[in-house]
Amino acid sequence: MSRYPELLALSLFLACPVARSQGAGVPAGSAADPSRAGLPPDPRAAFGRPVVLGPDDKPAFDDPPAGFATRRDNIPHGRLEMVDYDSKTVETRRRMQVYTPPGYSTAKRYPVLYLLHGIGGDEAEWERYATPDVLLDNLIADGRAVPMIIVMPNGRAQKNDRPVGDLFAAAPAFATFERDLLDDVIPAIESRYSVQADREHRALAGLSMGGGQTLNIGLTHLETFAWLGGFSSAPNTRPPAELVPDPEKAKRLLKLMWLSCGNRDGLINFSQGMHTYLKEKGVPHVWHVDGNGHDAAHWRNALYHFAQKIFRPSTVE
Repeated sequence: MSRYPELLALSLFLACPVARSQGAGVPAGSAADPSRAGLPPDPRAAFGRPVVLGPDDKPAFDDPPAGFATRRDNIPHGRLEMVDYDSKTVETRRRMQVYTPPGYSTAKRYPVLYLLHGIGGDEAEWERYATPDVLLDNLIADGRAVPMIIVMPNGRAQKNDRPVGDLFAAAPAFATFERDLLDDVIPAIESRYSVQADREHRALAGLSMGGGQTLNIGLTHLETFAWLGGFSSAPNTRPPAELVPDPEKAKRLLKLMWLSCGNRDGLINFSQGMHTYLKEKGVPHVWHVDGNGHDAAHWRNALYHFAQKIFRPSTVE
């Protein structure tokens, strides 16, 4: 099995002739596709669309320095562990991976970043792509990030939550995860770890499908999350006007709204649409477009920059 199930899922689709030829004619899976009459559009149709860049679609930051995600033996290290919890939403026992920072102590209370994976991944996908524990150890040692807990749950909220078979058939389970996160994951973390249990100390971010989940859940639950990050957000992302119907509320409550994507990513239009809407409504946000595709390099780099901005006292200008 591939070490990178998210990339494998995308590459298998993009390798097919239908996906490669979507720039002309009727896209397979679109509303006009006769084979899908009466069915909603197939999200896979989006992966092969051509990339069209606008004047705003440029880097907001330089690439991270060499070795930013390489383990350093001469600094303190945090702990990475797999944790079980009871999910009332799914009615089963589920798993999540949890990072606690160097020197974690119940005498202190820590902010929490909930970090979501993509359609081909699970609770261990972020560790395969970006080694968040190593990355945060380095940032914390350099004084560039606030010591925080990182929670990496499984966003596929169904009894068999393994990324097997038709990955796209699990789309309803990614939507169900909203209740699992709010009703089961967060309470489990806040009962087991020493955390600051308020919105100003909760962040939510994710890659691809997890980026869409982040925007869908975070923007409609601003009473729960103050810091949001969508990295290469996927077609499960709901329309911007639906997610941000009250821009003034978003301006008031969001500490950070991060959107990023690679300029070689066929899914960039979803993030572009959100950026355009927020810009028109005057909602402060970061829009960062680097030179990557829908790949681990972008997600690792985005986490590097995002982790340095969250849980800081000042908001984004």
